[in-house]
Amino acid sequence: MIYPYKTRKGGATITVFTPYDCGNHCPFCINKGEYADTTGFDVNKIVKSLKLMDEITPECDIVFTGGEPFADREALQTLLDAVPTTHRVFINSTLPVFEGQTEDDIIAFTEHNKDKITCINVSRHLRHYVTESSDELISKLAVQTRVNCVLYEDYPSDELEGYVQRWLKYGVPVQFRYDYTATTLENLYDTESDPIIADLEKFAEYKGLDGCRMRCGFHYDYKGLELTYHKTLPYSTILEKDEEDGKTYAILYDLIIKQNGDIHSDWDDRVMDYNLDIEAYRNVKYEPYDMRVIEGDITL
Repeated sequence: MIYPYKTRKGGATITVFTPYDCGNHCPFCINKGEYADTTGFDVNKIVKSLKLMDEITPECDIVFTGGEPFADREALQTLLDAVPTTHRVFINSTLPVFEGQTEDDIIAFTEHNKDKITCINVSRHLRHYVTESSDELISKLAVQTRVNCVLYEDYPSDELEGYVQRWLKYGVPVQFRYDYTATTLENLYDTESDPIIADLEKFAEYKGLDGCRMRCGFHYDYKGLELTYHKTLPYSTILEKDEEDGKTYAILYDLIIKQNGDIHSDWDDRVMDYNLDIEAYRNVKYEPYDMRVIEGDITL
C-alpha cells in the first residue's frame, strides 16, 4: 500500500552512499554487500539526484557515508560541489590514509571545504576493525569533528573510560552508538536493562535525554567532554494516523541516495515500498520536528 508522505519542516535528512568501496570489513556494517558489485555506480547520477532533492527541500541535512567517502577525494569533491550552502553537510569517515593520500591531504581537503562541511563523524571503535590514521589528525581538521564508536555485542566495557580519556586531551566529543540492527520500538528508550547506560554512569555524569519517534540521545559529561549515547531504529519510516484528517501517513525521517543515484525513502522495504515517489514527495505534508528535550539541562 502507498501512503501519503509527511516529514519534518526543512525536509528529511538525505543520506548519500558514495559510489566506491572502503576496503574495510566492520562486522556491524550492513552496507558492505552493496559494494561487492559496483556495476552501475555513478557519481554523475548521484549529483543529478542531489540537485533534484535540493529543488524540493533546499534546506535539509545531507550525510555522505559509504563505503568510505574519503577513499576518493576527487569524487567526494564533486559531490560536495553539487550541494548548495543552504544545507548542513555531514561526512561519516574513518579518515583513511593510504598510498597516494596523506594526513596533510585530508587536512587540506577540509580547509578547502570548511564552508561546505558542517561536521565529520570519525569512526573509532574499541576494537580495531580498520587501519586508523592518527588521533592527532582529527584535532587538526579545519571543520567540526566528532568521534563515533559502535558498542558492538560483547564490547570490552572495562576499556570505556580509557577510550574517553583518549579524546579528552583533544576536546573531541564522543558519540557511542548502540547496534542499531538490534534496536526496536520497545527498547529504544529502555534504561533499566541497557548495559551501556550502566557502564557509562560508572564514570560519567548524566546530563539529560533528547529524542523523537525514531531515535534518542542520552547525554553525559566527562571532565568537561561531551559524551552522547545514541540509539536509532534500523528503519526510517513511521506509519501513523493523523488525527486531524484521518489519513495514515508514511512519516519520513531519512531519504537515501544509492550508489547508482536511485532515491529511496528508507534503508529497506520492511515498512513499505521504499522507492521514493518523487511527485508525492514534492507534495509532502510538513510537521514540526518532534525531536525534543525529554529531561535534563541540555540543548538540541
